[in-house]
Amino acid sequence: MDTGYLELINDIIKLGYLKTPRIIEAFKKFERKYFVPKALAYQANLNQPLPIGYGQTISQPLTVAFMIELLNPKKGNKVLEIGAGSGWQTAILSDIVGENGVIYAFEIIESLAEFGRNNIKRFNLKNIEFEHKDVSLGYPQKSPYDRIISGAAFDQIPESLKHQLAIGGILIAPTQNDDIRKIKRISKDKFKEEIIPGFVFVPITKNNNPQT
Repeated sequence: MDTGYLELINDIIKLGYLKTPRIIEAFKKFERKYFVPKALAYQANLNQPLPIGYGQTISQPLTVAFMIELLNPKKGNKVLEIGAGSGWQTAILSDIVGENGVIYAFEIIESLAEFGRNNIKRFNLKNIEFEHKDVSLGYPQKSPYDRIISGAAFDQIPESLKHQLAIGGILIAPTQNDDIRKIKRISKDKFKEEIIPGFVFVPITKNNNPQT
């Protein structure tokens, strides 16, 4: 492993954002340099967001760690990832849920989806379905999900997305109020929401007629 990347991981651990051994091990398996444009590979070990084209970014590693810890994915989970981008978080989640889990990863920008798919192919990960599609309202075809995570900020979290959670499932998504929401489905019609302020994300991109 690149020593700079290991230093990055250790720094995030020291700051208290990476805590869970299984999540830490997954981070160590996928160096960020393989998920950024080649011209920016020299900056991949910096704890900051980087542009990946088309007005999008790969999030700050600390933020990715924080969101995955909030998501608390388990072995065997079915996960919906909205705005998969370059595929770095996708790969990490893939390792955490293991061979009996599955990641349904979607990216609305076609060229970026191709970039992400190609990055994923490098690692021969078998439990990922990575597609170009607008799933801003969810992907009911494969619901319910144990976990849902978004890499872009909603104006408001869609009710349709919340109702695609399994009972006990967790949704992690930023909003344009500069916060991250953690929503847990308690029962058929009851949800518990936690708001964590202080995080800025690019707004979610939508088609005029999302095909869900």
